[in-house]
Amino acid sequence: MAEIGVIGGSGFYSFLQDARPVPVETPYGLPSEAPVVGDVNGRQVAFIPRHGADHRFPPHRVNYRANLWALHALGVRQVLGPCAVGSLRPELTPGTFVVPDQFVDRTWGREHTLYDGPPHPVVHTSPADPYCPAGRATVIALGNVVPDGTMVVINGPRFSTRAESQWHAAQGWSVVGMTGAPEASIARELGLCYTSLAVVTDHDAGVAAGEGVTQAEVFEVFGRSIERLKVLLADVIAQLPKPDVDCTCRHALDGTAADRRSA
Repeated sequence: MAEIGVIGGSGFYSFLQDARPVPVETPYGLPSEAPVVGDVNGRQVAFIPRHGADHRFPPHRVNYRANLWALHALGVRQVLGPCAVGSLRPELTPGTFVVPDQFVDRTWGREHTLYDGPPHPVVHTSPADPYCPAGRATVIALGNVVPDGTMVVINGPRFSTRAESQWHAAQGWSVVGMTGAPEASIARELGLCYTSLAVVTDHDAGVAAGEGVTQAEVFEVFGRSIERLKVLLADVIAQLPKPDVDCTCRHALDGTAADRRSA
C-alpha cells in the first residue's frame, strides 16, 4: 500500500495532499494518528505525525512501537524521520539541516523494544550504525545539509540544564533532541531502513552563543523551516531505492531468535 514512510516532528503535522487515512491496529496500541497514504513524485507514501495532529503526545509518551509497526504493516520499507533539535555547536545555526550518523540514547522509561519478553523471544539487534546508509546517502546528495553528526536524545519534555548541555557538547556530540530514540532502534528491529533528518531550531543552553531555550522559539524556527523540509523530503522520496533493492537494514534480525522462529 505504501513503500515509504514519513514521521513528522514538532510543527510538522501534515505532508500529503489528497491522502486517505488508513487505520491500522497494532499489537502495541494505536499509533499517534491513523496513517494517511498518498502519492509523492510517483511513490506511495504513508505519513504519521509523531506527536499527533494536535501535538498531544510529549516525547516520552509517543507510541514509537505502534507508529513504526503501523508503517511496516502498510508495506513501508524506507522511513524518513525529521525532527527538531538543539545545536551543541556554534556553527550549527538555527535552520541548519543535519543528517546524523550516530545517536546517544539518554532516555528512560520508554518502551524501547518490540521484544520485551513472553510471548516474544529475546532478541538482540545491532544499532552500531543506526541509520540506513542508502537513505542517508540520498538525503546528503540532494540537500544542503550537514552530512554527519551525533544526536544525543534526552527524555524531555524539559530542555537541558546549562550543565547538561555543556557536558553533551564536551563529548563531541552535535545536536540534542527528544525523539530520535527509541525510534531508530525500533525501526531496526522491524528491518526498516530509517533515516533521521534533524532540523536545528536553537542553540542549546550550554553553547556559548545560546540562551535558555523556549518552546515558542523551537516551534517558530521549525515552522519557518517546514517548507524547505517538505521540498527536500519530496526530492528524497523520488530518489530513494525501490522496494526490491536489498539493504543491510533488512537483515537486522538475521541469526536472532526472531529469525529462527520465522524460519
